[in-house]
Formats: sequence, C-alpha cells, structure tokens
Amino acid sequence: MTTAASRTVRRTAWHGNTASHGKRAIPEEIPIALTYNRATHAVMLATPADLEDFAIGFSLTEGIIHRADEIEEIDVVSIEEGLELRMWLGPDRMEPLTVRQRRLAGPSGCGLCGLESLADAIRKPPRVAADPVFNPATIITAMAALPSGQHLNHQTHAVHAAAFWHEARGMVALREDVGRHNALDKLAGALARADVSAADGVLLLSSRISVELVQKAAMIGAPVLVAVSAPTALAVRMAEAAGITLVGIARGDEFEVFTHAARIASETVQHVA
Repeated sequence: MTTAASRTVRRTAWHGNTASHGKRAIPEEIPIALTYNRATHAVMLATPADLEDFAIGFSLTEGIIHRADEIEEIDVVSIEEGLELRMWLGPDRMEPLTVRQRRLAGPSGCGLCGLESLADAIRKPPRVAADPVFNPATIITAMAALPSGQHLNHQTHAVHAAAFWHEARGMVALREDVGRHNALDKLAGALARADVSAADGVLLLSSRISVELVQKAAMIGAPVLVAVSAPTALAVRMAEAAGITLVGIARGDEFEVFTHAARIASETVQHVA
C-alpha cells in the first residue's frame, strides 16, 4: 500500500477543440484505520501523509486523550486494504474509551458519518477560555500567507489545508489532506507534538466552516477560526456556544465575523445593513 501523498496519472486535456496528452499529479486517498490497543475506533479516508500528527490530533479532537503523551506508542502499519495507525493507551484512558466505543466510517467530505446518534453529531464542545484580541491586519496577513504553504495543493489542486498563525512567529504549522477535518486533525497533532498552544493564535482553513471543524477547534482551545468560505448555520450556533470567534469569507482585504466579534478590534467600525 502506497504512503505517498500524491501520484501521477495520465490525462487528456482539452482547450477548445484541441486535445493534448500528458500527466497530472493527483492526491492519494486511502482507508486509514485508527486503533487503540488493537480495537478499531474509526476508519477514515485520508491522504497518507503526516500520519503521526493525524493519530495524535484525531485522538485529541475526539476527546480520547487530553495530552499527546497519553498515547504510549504509535505504529503505522501497512496492510492490504490501507493503513492502520495503531495506538496504545494506558488503562486510565482506555477504560472510558471502551465505554463509549463506536464505529464510524468517515468519507473525505464528512467527518460525522457513522455516528450512533443525533446527540453525537451535535455534541457540546468545551467552551474556549482564551480571550486574545487581534487586529484586522493580522487576519488579512495570515490568510494571505496560507496559499504559499499549500505545497500538495499546488501539485494537485484537490486538497484542503489547516494552518496555525501566531502574531509574533507567523505561520507555525500547516497540514493538508483531501478531507478538511483530517487536515485540522493533522494540524492539531502537529501543534501538540511541538508543544504549541492553539490558544495563542489563529486557526486558518482553506474550506468552508462546518460544525465538526468548530467542534475540533474547541477541543484544542482555539479562540479564533478563519476560513476562505462561509460557515454553515449550525457551525455559527456551535461557535457561539463554544466561545469561538468565527471568521468567514476571508479573501483579500475583506472578511466577515459571525460570532464573538470582540476578539477582532479596530479603531474604525462601519455599520452597514
């Protein structure tokens, strides 16, 4: 089973009535099973890159662990059908996981498929305690830096990105995946492994803002979530409840704030209908 993030395929390109033959890079997407003490908890379709970040980040945003060091060991195992991320937990983390064990099969477009109840889909996340204030220029500068770090997307034009921007340090980390929720999980894992707190900066997304992204942001304590597209109505309600500042349609020098707008401060505010 391949673990490359992309592969090159033959294709025929048309420009008007003229065809040309050549090759194009496209992203890989394979089944990845996340197991704890050899019990399968989830099977996701994802890009096979940054896999330890994915294992740790998924575990954090799903509430399976509270700290990266609660995973005692991670093994990446190639099997005929895909990959297994085999994680080993101590009894204090494994016991509550066993109680609420569920099976979910997550296609790349949805992070909620396979949940056992409606309550699982809209589970209440923890309220974010951090209350930093950012000026509009920070949001604009951060989003302007996002495309240059999307190396896999430059090759394939088919993957999402999640990144973390710190006002003093700039772009701290960026991860990519065919699934927007997988990209955020990978970023969460990268931040945890680097001992970087999500409370100190801004999360950036190349996608629309759906409810599972807000839930995951809340689980890692991120106070501000910014995306190039608009949020869904449920995402707005979830962000309001979680205390997250939700910023959407962030393009060029424009963006819109949907919740907890006090974290974005400027001397000039214009009120329009």
